[in-house]
Parts: sequence; C-alpha cells; structure tokens
Amino acid sequence: MKKINLLLSLLTLLFGVGACEEPDNLDPIGNWQLSTPAIISPADNAAIVLNQDAKTEAIRFEWGAAVSSKNYQVRYTFVLDSAANTDFKTPILTMASDDAGKGLFVAPTAAQIDQALSAAGYEANTTAELKWAVIAKSLDVESVASQNVTIKRFESEAFPTQLFVAGTATEKGADLSQAIAMKGLTDAEGNLTNVYELYTGLTSGGTLMFYSAQSSQGMTYGGAIGQLAKNGAAITAPGAGQYRITVDFNTNTYTFLKIDKWSVVGDNITGGWGGDAPLQYKGNSVWQGSIDLVADGGFVFRANGDWAYLLKRVIGTTNKLVMESQAAAGTFEDIPSTGTGKYIFTLNLAADQYTYTIEQDNSVTTPATVPDKLYLLSGSDIVAELTKDGSKFNSNVFLALQASKAYTLNTASDGSGTSYTMTSTIGETTTPDADAVTAAVDFGTGSSTIAVARDQAYQLTVNFTTGQLTWKYYNIKLFHWDDAGGGWDARNEYLMTYKHPYTFEGTFALKGGFDIKFNSPWEVQFGTTGTALSGTMTNGGENYKGITQDGNYKTSIVVTNDYTSATYEFVKQ
Repeated sequence: MKKINLLLSLLTLLFGVGACEEPDNLDPIGNWQLSTPAIISPADNAAIVLNQDAKTEAIRFEWGAAVSSKNYQVRYTFVLDSAANTDFKTPILTMASDDAGKGLFVAPTAAQIDQALSAAGYEANTTAELKWAVIAKSLDVESVASQNVTIKRFESEAFPTQLFVAGTATEKGADLSQAIAMKGLTDAEGNLTNVYELYTGLTSGGTLMFYSAQSSQGMTYGGAIGQLAKNGAAITAPGAGQYRITVDFNTNTYTFLKIDKWSVVGDNITGGWGGDAPLQYKGNSVWQGSIDLVADGGFVFRANGDWAYLLKRVIGTTNKLVMESQAAAGTFEDIPSTGTGKYIFTLNLAADQYTYTIEQDNSVTTPATVPDKLYLLSGSDIVAELTKDGSKFNSNVFLALQASKAYTLNTASDGSGTSYTMTSTIGETTTPDADAVTAAVDFGTGSSTIAVARDQAYQLTVNFTTGQLTWKYYNIKLFHWDDAGGGWDARNEYLMTYKHPYTFEGTFALKGGFDIKFNSPWEVQFGTTGTALSGTMTNGGENYKGITQDGNYKTSIVVTNDYTSATYEFVKQ
C-alpha cells in the first residue's frame, strides 16, 4: 500500500511541475519586445546626388539589427518616401534586404532610385526632400527607424531600358504582372535607340498605358493624340484589330499602324513576287497559315501588301528576322525556301526575337463524298485497286509496300483524279515487333505523298465515313518446343525478320524432335504434316516435326498475300 501511495505522489508531483512550466512556453504574442534597428548610414539629413554617368552605382542604406526578446527571427524592409508623409503606407520605393529579408542593408542602384523618383513625379535635376526607413518585423510585431535624406535626380530624364504595355484593350489585360514586353530597337552597334515597338492585337473601347516595369514601381507613360507623357492619361485604343505600336522617347510620341495582314511573297508561291499568300493572326504576336508552295526560291514577309514593310532574314542566322527599313544594308537577305506542297508558315513577332518557322502541313480535309474507285499508286505504277464496300475501300489482301517508295491514293488509275493523303505514316508505331500491328490514321483530300515507315505486307481499309485509313501487318515468330515432353510453357518464340516481298527469315538454334510452327498469334499459324526441310504450309496446319538433328538452321518462309499458305525452307548451317 505504501508503494502505491508513493507512486501516486510522484505522478502528482510530475504533473504539477509540468503544469507550472506550461505558461512560460505559451507566452501570448504581445508578451515580448522587439527593439528598434539602429541606422548606421547614411547620416541623418544626408544629401545624395545621383550620378547620371554612373547609373549602376550602388547607394547603400545600412542599419544595426533589431532584437526579439524571445529570439524570434527578424526580417527587414527598406522604404523611401516623401518627407511630408507621416507613415510609409505608400512608399516611393520599397525593397527587402538580401538573404530573404534577413540582411542588414540594401543597395539600390542610382538608376533604380532615379526611376522611382521620376515615377513619383519629381522632375529631373531637382532635389527631393525625402525620408527613408527600415521596418523590422518579427511575427506580427514591427519596429521602425527612420531619418531624413535629400536626393538629387539625374540631370536629364533617363529613358527606360525596357518597356511594357498593359490595359483593358490589350491581349493580357490590365494586370501589370502580365504586361506585354515591347521590342527595343537597336542601332548597328547593338545600342538601344530609345524606340520600342510591339505587334499585337487590341480590342475596341479599352485603354492602355506603357510601363518601364511589370510592377507599380516602374515609370508610367500615357498621353493623348500621339504625344507621350510621363504619368499621362490612359491612351484610348484606336479600335479592334492587330497593330504595330511604336513608342519613340526621342520625340516623346507613340503611333499605331494597323496591320491588315502579313503575307508570304516570293518565288515559292503561286504568282511569284506578284502573288500574295496571307497568314492569319493567332494571338500573342503570332501569325500563321498553310501555304501551297509551287517551287524552290526566296521569299519575304510583307505587311499590308506594302513593299515598305518587309521582314527579311538576318544574314548568318537560321530563322531570325529584321524589318528591312530598320536594318543596315548588307545585314539581311531574302528567306530561302525548298520543297513543294502544303507547308505551315509561322511568323512570331514577340518582343524577344522576330523569328519564323516552316514545316510540312500534314493536316487533311475530310472527304465530302465517297468516290466510285480508289487506287493505290507508286509514281505511275498501280499498286492496287481497292475494293469498294459501301463507304469503305479495302485492299482485301496484304500489299508488299516499301519504305523507299512514296505512294498516293487517287480516284483515277493514272493519278489525274482526286488525291488523298494522311496525317501520319503507314506502319508508324511504337510497337513494331508486336504480333499483329495496326493503327487508324486520319486521311483526307491532299496532294502530299504517303510514306511507309518500314517494309512490310500491309492490309489497308479506307473509311470515307470516319475519315480514317486503317493499316495492319503481321510479324511472324517461329515457335519451337518439346511437345512430347510437355514443354509448351518453356517454348522458344523467335521473331523473324521481314524481307521484301512477303518473306520472313532468320537463323535459329533448333532441337531435333521438337515441334515447330510459324505463328502471328493467333491469327496466323502455319504448319504442315510434311517432314521435308522445304515445302508448303497452310494457315491452321499441323505442327511441323521435320527437324531431326540439333543445330543452327537458316529458316525462311514466304507467305501468300492473303496469308492462307506459305512456302518454307530450313537449311542446316
């Protein structure tokens, strides 16, 4: 009984101690202090002059650490504001210190400070009466240290080194974080010319503004009647459509050039340099179109059918473009083009680089009617006339096609009728060694030839209702097993190699007395009751038992085009 009482006393003491300790571990948030950071530099009422010839010079603001009485982590934010403001809720400039806000200084560049002052309305070459502060924060507790400073801006207004456009009339809307970058034009030495442009779409009834950054801390430009003004009124979009927007800080102007179309013009299209193959606007500064090319030759991209607006290739590049009127002589050339048939042209005029791509157009137009006849041709040769069955055409048998040849489907045996093409290649598959390999591919009217991925014997079905061509081929395996010894589960399955036309072959190690069949499980099962080393097999025949001696045998089988029978041969090596 004493032992039990002693144990209860110890437990009571332990729980009592724990209860006494708990309040110290759960101090309320306000039951601790955060000291004020001590400003180190610059000194109070310091006068800073920003040097326009040293725009990247770092202006350092430094302070001593604030301390939490509970040793909680402290983070710091630097703010710069007008001396007339009583708080720092809407600062001119704000920056977190380095190390994710744990650092004890910030060092904005002269250009960053000048840009912030410009955006706040301070004129160039004037001195601003300001105050700066460091805000220390730990959990929800803040402490602030501040002092006055005067900063003299650059002697002249600095041009932005990047420019963005945003507003309700733009493709990305008024969210500044999504503002669209404009392209800064450069001179022959690669220096910015203070002119920016953007090819983009606008909506009617909306407005837009130009910004030096994708944030509210950048400079803002608006204006009216083509005159650019810092912190000016929002600009009303000229109407719905695509435009080239140009901003020129040298003249403080902006312009809108309506882009009715971008076209391909040159030797490669119908009509040559007198022709015009327009592209369609796809959004986000991209134009695209499928063009039927008729010859090899050079071409250019032309806007609005006007020879004053030509995009040509930058010499020494594969796909970069430049406006001829904006480039130095000898730096551009007509764009080369090779190949005939349908090709997709993509013109990308986003701000980073003006580029183009050309790729073969494998798209098809679903046939509107079912023809009376359909032929598979290779050049001028008739490979097969397909058999019509309602809205389908079938090859019925397997056709020995080759990867080295190009094929066409045509309603006339001489190729003069309606042509059809495919969006893919016959025999293209990720499982080429499967037993029965098949796929359905979209087809439609088109002049492009049809390619074959690999030599094989293909069965074709062309369905004009679904707009799909289905192809199928068999792989043949030599099955080899000890039937008398119950060895089916331990059988060998040797994949044979197809050889044009209709032949499968391979050299295999075979056992005397074992059973053999040539299978494409389980639609094809060639066998025979004969035991000769060469002869004829039928699909569905008996197991072959003609190998009496162990050894390596060169084996071949030549199938008929309907896979009903085959000739075989075993040659001991």
